[in-house]
Amino acid sequence: MGGIGSGRHWHWGAKSVTSDYRSIDVRRWAREGLLKPGHSFSWLWSQEGEVVGRINVLADCGFVKLSYRSREYGDEWESHEYQVRLLSQSFHFGGNRQWFACPARGCGRRVAKLYGGRIFACRDCHQLAYPSQREAAFQRSQRRADKIRERLGWAGDPDLMEGLKPKGMHWRTHYRLVNELNYWEAEADLGFTSYFLGKVAQC
Repeated sequence: MGGIGSGRHWHWGAKSVTSDYRSIDVRRWAREGLLKPGHSFSWLWSQEGEVVGRINVLADCGFVKLSYRSREYGDEWESHEYQVRLLSQSFHFGGNRQWFACPARGCGRRVAKLYGGRIFACRDCHQLAYPSQREAAFQRSQRRADKIRERLGWAGDPDLMEGLKPKGMHWRTHYRLVNELNYWEAEADLGFTSYFLGKVAQC
């Protein structure tokens, strides 16, 4: 079974995007009740139904201990075990929120997500960009259009579903979403044409 570092660009300092890295999210662990002191669990990543990564986690007061193996580009497997501090933020109206303190040397930032490699660290330490930061303008427009299609229930089979109103959706909302969809698809088409012509001009 692959470990944390198998099959992706896991080297420290890689200039990539967040979606290229496996991540752990303290908000999700808190929602699922996994951070109770003394609780241990395994966190898995899967691809097409096959487990491709695993870490073992032990929760305690004020920290979690991570245990896993990683390797880089066919090198020997390395075992890792270290603590990640948990920071608690209280709200005036009651309740609190948990954060990770980035364990990378010299960092300690308060973050919700850590991204895996030889060490799980924050986005800044891994020099990661969000996927949207690497998109061309027409790709952002198309992504917005795709999200609207999902809300309308048209994403699965457009030929069959397009034009139908989802059950329970108000007609006013339906018409607004259709207008927004038409706008963003037109923007995507215009943006792609400009992008393509610009690439041709550079040749």
